[in-house]
Amino acid sequence: MFTTFQEVESFFDTRKSLGIRPGLDRIQRLLGLLGDPQKEIQAIHVAGTNGKGSTVQYIKNALHTNGYQVGVFISPSITGLTGHIYLNDTEIGDEEFLHLCNEIYPCIKQMDNENLAPTEFEIITALGFLYFSNNGDIALIEAGMGGRADTTNCFQPIISIITNIAKDHTRFLGETIAEIAYQKAGIIKSNAPVITGELDREAKSVIELEANKRKTEVYKLGEDFFYRREKHQQFIWKGTQIQIETRLKMVGEHQAKNASIALMALELLSDKGYSISFSKAGDAIAATRLAGRFEVVSKEPIIILDGAHNPDGMAAFLSTVEENFPHTNKHILFAAFKDKDLELMLKQLENKFASLTLTSFPHPRAAQTEQLFTSSSDVNKRIHDNWIEAIDEIIKKQSGYYFITGSLNFISLVRTYILTNK
Repeated sequence: MFTTFQEVESFFDTRKSLGIRPGLDRIQRLLGLLGDPQKEIQAIHVAGTNGKGSTVQYIKNALHTNGYQVGVFISPSITGLTGHIYLNDTEIGDEEFLHLCNEIYPCIKQMDNENLAPTEFEIITALGFLYFSNNGDIALIEAGMGGRADTTNCFQPIISIITNIAKDHTRFLGETIAEIAYQKAGIIKSNAPVITGELDREAKSVIELEANKRKTEVYKLGEDFFYRREKHQQFIWKGTQIQIETRLKMVGEHQAKNASIALMALELLSDKGYSISFSKAGDAIAATRLAGRFEVVSKEPIIILDGAHNPDGMAAFLSTVEENFPHTNKHILFAAFKDKDLELMLKQLENKFASLTLTSFPHPRAAQTEQLFTSSSDVNKRIHDNWIEAIDEIIKKQSGYYFITGSLNFISLVRTYILTNK
């Protein structure tokens, strides 16, 4: 049993050695030992290669402003263990997290003895469901990786959302779009309508096949609901019954798509009997911001953080940079996991900035600077082995535009450091 939060952190560090182990046997066993708390909640399941976090944030803010208490499960966290679990805007406290750990610990030990040792993420997921079973009116559950064999795929949602499908985590999800779509489609359940973002033909056919198998409806962006984005982030959305005009604070075409998906989810919730003022929802969505998603963390100099951790995310990031900073003298700092498509991401960055600084960070999956340097053909590339010193150099500048991108784990470290030291 645990008496301090430091003991909890040490315990979770020991579970990291179990790594990533797709499959649902362990999480279902753990939840069963806890009395199946996932059956006590009303929840939306959100999967997709990119856009999950923003979509969840839009829905959460819209529901909260309409008077609902909203549980949110996030993966990955950028603020540590407790950053996976929120009620509205409040991260679960250390004491509550410790209390839940003590409640779940005997079940973990039993499973360890059964040679079904639950992983770090499986335990955190079970903690989330246990917390939401006693807190909140509705929960938003963000999938960790994929969908079909993802740890979070252990409950019956009221709505399923697939934001988009692109290549990422190919070691686990498959090499082709069809294979990855099959994994994402695993969150589709009977009696739960599905909302999708824009999908290519191959992905769409996989999703539709799964939905037909489950005898559930699919609502597709660009076919069943629509948006128009005008100057200054002006945003017009049209659903099956409702139309909204608002202005987004989160910049980029991809954020208009994420907001569109969120509004479609709200329309379906309204159809299910949830009391929703779409005027309030529109205002809440307009005001939404999300840490680490094209986030301005300094104005002198301008420093912008963005967790573009795969090629699809990088394309959205670069499009947003070009749209908002087309003529500025721009510099970029990049670090990423070694199991990502580094060559393609670095090719996307090639010669688009006045300088490209490549660094690394303390994580077993982090790519080393030499690997990044060799993979890049940028004429203005350079290495900085110490990411903290690289940040310090940027902070000391009095002017200029500096973008920091790559792994969300890296972005979380950078964000904490800058906000503490700026």
